[in-house]
Formats: sequence, C-alpha cells, structure tokens
Amino acid sequence: MLKHLIEIAKNYAKPATFNGYIESGHVAAALETEDGEIYSGVSIDSACSLGFCAEHAAVADMLKEGKSVIKAIVAVDSSGCIVPPCGRCRELLTQLSDKNKETIVGVSDDVQVTLAQLMPYDWKVARC
Repeated sequence: MLKHLIEIAKNYAKPATFNGYIESGHVAAALETEDGEIYSGVSIDSACSLGFCAEHAAVADMLKEGKSVIKAIVAVDSSGCIVPPCGRCRELLTQLSDKNKETIVGVSDDVQVTLAQLMPYDWKVARC
C-alpha cells in the first residue's frame, strides 16, 4: 500500500547543507489524503535545534489545501530505509483528525501499522 509513497519520499531524501547552520533532506516523507492527493516534505536540521521533521513538512504541505485526514504516511532516510515517526510526529497526526487513527504508517521495510496501534494510550481519550 505504501510503495508509491516510498518512491516519492525517496526522490526527496537528498541531504543538502546550506551554510553550515542548516541542513535538509536527511529524511523525506510522503502522505496520501483520503481523497488520494499526495503531499511531501523534507526534514530541516539547524545548528540551534529549530528544525523539524519531514512528516511535519508534509503535513504543512497538506494543510495549505485545507485537508486533515491522512490515509497513509511514510518517511525514508537518505539511504532509502523507512523511518518510523517520532513521538512529536505521531502526536501531530493524531490531533489533525480522529479519522487519522486509521492512518497506515510505515514503520519498517516490511511493517505497516495504524496510527492507533502506534498510539494505544492517546491522552485525548484518557478518563479518570
């Protein structure tokens, strides 16, 4: 299911250094919305830790079009290996839409799970 997204992300996972303070593209992400549109992004790393993940960049690309429901998402590093989303990215994806609990997420070359499986104890549903 993620094959086409993996290929798109691989096309953008090309590390670049700009001026000694900013690097990008060590990780690239591609996502597909519920209506089949594809959005992508690259990671940004800075000397003072103000960068962000490729998944955040792909989500920002999607949000420009007013969409929030993600069918599938994957990130790859510059060697083409799938990289699972960090906790910050997982949290962002869950907060975008309750429907994203069913988002298919690539976590390794041969494992895909739903976002709900990555976030079994979501704080938004916690009850006393």
